Amino acid sequence: MSAFLQWLSTLPSLVQVPVVIGAFLAVVGLLLFFIELAPRPGRKYTIIRMVACVILPLGMVAILDSYTWAIIGAGFLGLLLFWFDNRSRHGAGHLFQLVGFLSPAAILLVAGLIVPTIQTTAQSFMNSRGDQFVGLENFIWIFTQPQGVRTVLNTVAWVLLAPALSTIAGLAYAVFIDKSRGENFFKILVFMPMAISFVGASIIWRFIYTARPADQDQIGLFNQLIVWMGGEPVQFLQVEPWNTLALIAVLIWVQTGFAMVILSAAIKAVPIEQLEAAELDGANAWQRFANVTLPNIRSSLVVVLTTISIASLKVFDIVRTMTAGANDTSVIANEMYTQFRNFESGRSAAFAVVLFLMVMPIVIYNARQINKQRELR
Repeated sequence: MSAFLQWLSTLPSLVQVPVVIGAFLAVVGLLLFFIELAPRPGRKYTIIRMVACVILPLGMVAILDSYTWAIIGAGFLGLLLFWFDNRSRHGAGHLFQLVGFLSPAAILLVAGLIVPTIQTTAQSFMNSRGDQFVGLENFIWIFTQPQGVRTVLNTVAWVLLAPALSTIAGLAYAVFIDKSRGENFFKILVFMPMAISFVGASIIWRFIYTARPADQDQIGLFNQLIVWMGGEPVQFLQVEPWNTLALIAVLIWVQTGFAMVILSAAIKAVPIEQLEAAELDGANAWQRFANVTLPNIRSSLVVVLTTISIASLKVFDIVRTMTAGANDTSVIANEMYTQFRNFESGRSAAFAVVLFLMVMPIVIYNARQINKQRELR
């Protein structure tokens, strides 16, 4: 990989772009080939699967410049997975296939989620050096210090406002743009912010909020509009509590497109017969929407709300990029990182546990709603 990147850097700038695009398309084409063609029955496709199970792991490890034993292990794993798959295709070895294909995911889940969760929870009861048990001292510090309480309250404000406003805006777009002239164009414009990273969106909005002295030209869109209307420039990211609302607006701008796409698809799936029956019964547009459309898209609303709620609880990039938590804008994820940088690992872990406890009810509620939907089906 490093050799390829070095070779790529020697090419002219205009040549680098098509080379990168070509490499990307080649990888996508290769994956589609093995996904679409390799599963077909026949001796030829069996050989293709065997080659893929060996060559792909070897190639990935070699590209990452790993060690020889890692390459050998990848090749062995590929052969083992091929054997599991081949046995299952002949009507035997389903249990082996299940264990073989689930084991890597289970190992990664344990190593990447369960073990770190246990370690972080244990660390939250230790001091900053991690060598002395201090009980609930770190949690008491969070909920007794003004900065800690403000951080938690800011996070609660994020999780209350961002999901609700994003969902309402997305639902409004889905209802009013649906079946209108230029529907696809308007939906693309609304969905485009989803293609921008949180860091990129934060930089864009930081420029929009930028304020310069009144005697200078304004480069921020909002302040330029204020000046044109005869007002004075406003420091949007410094005035409390409006600075937190200004940050929340960025997440709403990004997530509205996600809400619109999901809810638009759900609205299109509402049976037209129910809407026509309600119209024949004399229901107006609002009554049809409230009594027919909303009950039919309830599951999609739950998915959108819970997904954006979890994103709001974990928000870090926006706050870190725009204010770094200054002027009472910090949230739990940002404070967790700040405490870690200050070598307060116990307090950082305590913030992580608080965040984990705030996320869990939403995840559990979402899982229960999914189970209910399965029972109805």
